Amino acid sequence: MRKYCVVLLSAVSILAAALVFLNISCQGTGQGVEKIGVVVTIVPQIGFVQNVGGDKVDITVMVPPGADPHTYEPTPSQMVKISEAKMYAKVGSGVEFELTWMGKIIEQNKAMLVVDCSNGIQMREMEGYNLDEDSGEYHRGEDPHIWLSPKNAKLMVENICTGLIQVDPQSEAYYNQNRDEYLAKLDALDKYIQEELSGIGNRRFIVFHPSWGYFAKDYNLEQIPIEIGGKEPSAKDIANLIQKAEEQNIKVIFASPEFNPRSAEVIAKEIGGRVIFIDPLAEDYIGNMRTVLKELVQAMQ
Repeated sequence: MRKYCVVLLSAVSILAAALVFLNISCQGTGQGVEKIGVVVTIVPQIGFVQNVGGDKVDITVMVPPGADPHTYEPTPSQMVKISEAKMYAKVGSGVEFELTWMGKIIEQNKAMLVVDCSNGIQMREMEGYNLDEDSGEYHRGEDPHIWLSPKNAKLMVENICTGLIQVDPQSEAYYNQNRDEYLAKLDALDKYIQEELSGIGNRRFIVFHPSWGYFAKDYNLEQIPIEIGGKEPSAKDIANLIQKAEEQNIKVIFASPEFNPRSAEVIAKEIGGRVIFIDPLAEDYIGNMRTVLKELVQAMQ
């Protein structure tokens, strides 16, 4: 009987140890740990939130890859995700999707923290994008593409980190460490871009949609947009752009994947140049900015 009890106790001990090990293993792999639901508007914000939130966040993007933030409408499944989220990180700079849908998004989950990623960013004006109906001329409005400046990206990351700490204060040290590591990478990216552009003489580039104004301002470049007032250019506009490209020896026309490149292709053909796609909405922010920089440097040399 005594021997039987010893064997039984040993079996119980082994089982208990196995359960403890299993529990530790599950915690180590993140299983069974509820993640914080975070919703973002555009794809580049995924990387910003992921680099700060790490394995503690579950990210939903409203405007998916390949979609246009100017026209996209949320799906029912996305609205469900919003209702379950703890935090929404909006761009906050006047992205058309947010202007149209932010009120309904907040109504869907009034308890959700809304973080404005544009806090602290100095807005710039967007070249020739709004029509003055009285004068018939295009004037400037605020440029929403704040994330395409590494300096602005740093501020967006800071704002995201502040928001995550607010909804999950117990993990403050974790978020701060992740933030600092990612900010160092963005500093390195900024320095690299400055170095690569330092020897470029012709600092103008033609692009269909004027997304790159903050980038151009940071690095003393000039973007020349094809799109006029958010619309396709007229035949006269195209003729003027062709003349400008020839005068300034521009041989590359940049376009974005989410826009029709027809006008860009017409101009490129007339100047004996080519169209290159650069993506303002890629998820791998640092990798994409390096790719865009490489294309710009080659085009402007």
